[in-house]
Amino acid sequence: MAGVMAVLWAGALILVATSVKVVADNIGVNWGTMTSHPLHPRIVVQLLKDNGFEKVKLFDSDPWMVGYLAGTGIEVMLGIPNDQLEFLSQDYGNAKDWVKENCTSHLRKGGVNIKYVAVGNEPFLTSYKGRFLKTTFPALKNIQKALNEAGLGNKIKAVVPQNADVYESKSDKPSDGVFRRDVKAVMAQIVRFLKENGAPFVVNIYPFISLTMNSKFPSDFAFFDGGHPIQDDNVQYNNVFEANFDTLIYALKDLGTPNLTILVGEVGWPTDGHKKANKNSAKKFYDGLFKVLASKKGTPLRPGEMDVYLFGLFDEDTKSIEPGNFERHWGIFDFDGKPKFTMDISGKGGDKHLVAAKGVKYLPKQWCVLESYASNKDLIGQQTGWACARSDCTALQDGASCSNLDPDRTVSYAFNSYYQMNNQDEDACDFEGLATVVSKDPSTMSCRFNTQIKVDEATRLSFAQGAVAAISSSLTLFFLL
Repeated sequence: MAGVMAVLWAGALILVATSVKVVADNIGVNWGTMTSHPLHPRIVVQLLKDNGFEKVKLFDSDPWMVGYLAGTGIEVMLGIPNDQLEFLSQDYGNAKDWVKENCTSHLRKGGVNIKYVAVGNEPFLTSYKGRFLKTTFPALKNIQKALNEAGLGNKIKAVVPQNADVYESKSDKPSDGVFRRDVKAVMAQIVRFLKENGAPFVVNIYPFISLTMNSKFPSDFAFFDGGHPIQDDNVQYNNVFEANFDTLIYALKDLGTPNLTILVGEVGWPTDGHKKANKNSAKKFYDGLFKVLASKKGTPLRPGEMDVYLFGLFDEDTKSIEPGNFERHWGIFDFDGKPKFTMDISGKGGDKHLVAAKGVKYLPKQWCVLESYASNKDLIGQQTGWACARSDCTALQDGASCSNLDPDRTVSYAFNSYYQMNNQDEDACDFEGLATVVSKDPSTMSCRFNTQIKVDEATRLSFAQGAVAAISSSLTLFFLL
């Protein structure tokens, strides 16, 4: 028997040693925390390990959260929020303190494998109207200088993740790519600085946004099916992702840095909150993307392997919906760490479910719904709007997963969303006597009524500042009423 067991163990070891790695080295993932009920970092880090992700991009540098990445070997991009740019640009001493507290402190033996510091996040979006135009580059210089003086400059590079709207092409052909006129001067400074310090240009590319912002945009061009190609001289582009990437290269060439390394900091497809945001479309997009990445063909102007970070890990129910209701549904996992659909991350026919988060605990299986015998039903519209303005009703958007509910269930969805976000507090299911708590799940085939996860106090306190509820009440009330 012992001999048989030895053979079995040996066979198992051979299988492990020769198994195909699911997530390639060039694929990372964004870990956002704009959620009312964040998963404990210990659970998230285990999820990253279970699924083979070796790179993670953060939007903050919470030392408690970052500490759980110590000893894992996972490559980390720390984040500095835009509201800290002015502080870091004003005084070099502030940047030195930041590096000491958020980088040096983690670099002990067996510590955190920090590779990049993201100085701001898409600071030159047109919607910011130049708010961070004068502070981003000084902050970038101060952080990199502080890293250099701390002896970390060769290991850790400061970067600035940019949205693809910082460059444009008047003809829609990549070869006419240039940086926007209002940011061109500062972008010239930034790209030269990145080149001098051996740092990459980080860009966020969203074919979904291209599709939804232009009603005439060909749907198949947002995916990787090869329909409606763009001919640019002798080069043919079969999808907007590659065309967008090469438009950036032409813009960099215009500034004299055509060979600057490029990382795709965010790319993905949302699964709810819009008629074009659903799991089938997301799977189609990711399957096409992974095949392109696995082929290592790159783009016409930049052949070879591409480094990308998927956006993102989880749905985030407190993200701003100003860009659209889909903003809260970018996760490849649901809010509780359950995979949404099968994925072929290898790009080589390895389609399967990702490994779900382990150790997740839930609140009791109970829901807040509209009381069928409720009086004062003239208050329903007001109370529904009030609930949605303080929770997440984006799945009720026209064309979204819960848009086909009957009127009573629509109200119940809004009530339950508020109830769950407030930890099933008894007072959170009143609504002027219109609501009641039930133990029968009111979900439908297409619309899930959630029960929230349990969050321990340490996790709640740590994420309290990062998870700011930026909810657009007027938009929510508009589509409900």
